[in-house]
Amino acid sequence: MIIAFSVSPSGNPRPDGPAAQSQPGDGSVHDAVAAAVKVVRGSGLPHRTSSMFTEIEGEWDEVMGVVKAAVEAVAPYGSRISLVLKADIRPGHTGELDGKLERLEAALKDQ
Repeated sequence: MIIAFSVSPSGNPRPDGPAAQSQPGDGSVHDAVAAAVKVVRGSGLPHRTSSMFTEIEGEWDEVMGVVKAAVEAVAPYGSRISLVLKADIRPGHTGELDGKLERLEAALKDQ
């Protein structure tokens, strides 16, 4: 299965969180997102991060465990957390993080 997800804090940082000492800024959440991506990269599962989503591939329980840990890593940065999640559940298929893109590129080349 492939999960594409985006996690972001909002509201005031928790008083004991890493963002509590920072200066008010432009609303950037890159530090919080970096904390989530660090969890994904440490998982050992195939993954890819773009400007708006992180994709991760694996079995249901392991992928959802990583998403949960990523949400927990973002929690100190705000009083609320937004999670957007999209799943491609295709039993018996692995390597689809790259396989889907390879098939798309081949289709574009054939057109």
